[in-house]
Amino acid sequence: MKIVITGSLGNTAKPLAQQLLSEGHEITIISSSEARKHDIESLGAIPAIGSIEDVDFLAQTFESADAVFLMTPPAISAVNIVENTINAGKNYAEALKKAKVKRAVMLSSVGAESPVENGPIKGLHHIEKLYSNVENTSFTFLRAGYFYTNFFNDIPLIKNAGIIGGNYSAEINIPLVHPKDIAKAAAEELVKNETGKNIRYIVSDTRNASDFAKVLGASVEKPELPWIEFSDEDAFNGMIQAGLPQNMAELYTEMGKGMRTGIIQKDFIDHGAPVTGNIKLEDFAKEFADKF
Repeated sequence: MKIVITGSLGNTAKPLAQQLLSEGHEITIISSSEARKHDIESLGAIPAIGSIEDVDFLAQTFESADAVFLMTPPAISAVNIVENTINAGKNYAEALKKAKVKRAVMLSSVGAESPVENGPIKGLHHIEKLYSNVENTSFTFLRAGYFYTNFFNDIPLIKNAGIIGGNYSAEINIPLVHPKDIAKAAAEELVKNETGKNIRYIVSDTRNASDFAKVLGASVEKPELPWIEFSDEDAFNGMIQAGLPQNMAELYTEMGKGMRTGIIQKDFIDHGAPVTGNIKLEDFAKEFADKF
């Protein structure tokens, strides 16, 4: 099959490309960086260098593709993050229509069912709605858990303050996912002959926040590492002090609140809370220790 992958050579897109190439598919990878061209070619894929803001570029790249993997950049801007994420989705939708693509898989998120109290995920909520109105293209919305790799952002806090935490309690249960498990699920979905609009959850593990402290702490020889529940205000101020743009800090604070109230986990639980990924928190802890 001819398959186009967005997301350059990121944590999900690269292993996805490697798996599909190993299965014998022709893979084109979209990247905005000319510097990535050689690395893409080294994998055995075809580079398509351009901007996802350019609908004509996207449509030309999607032309004759059997399937397309769609993901919006995690930090598309410092301001108007949700609006700019939605605009990227609009560009993809327009390009899919122009190129008459029959099959697409979108990287979405647990919590995308809700239009409120889910921070940056609300952009994905609106994009799912957009794609639901794209005629003649079958979609799978791949709703992923909280990325393990986000825990790398906690390393300075652990090193400097000897704590890890968020604006939700140690008893809150969070669906987690490894990018490699997303890639495996996306590879399966892209080659399916599906119809209509479908939802698939990809979650590697579900754990209480207290386990984040226990398992990750043990991996870096800090077995007593405590999970601290911050107030929304303290969580926001901590992110600002760490250098995050205000809009991003606001959205992440809202996402933490959504985890605390259960709004983000609700759709996952309502669908039976399927855990189909293979990489557990203890497996990821080895990567965490290496990065630490």
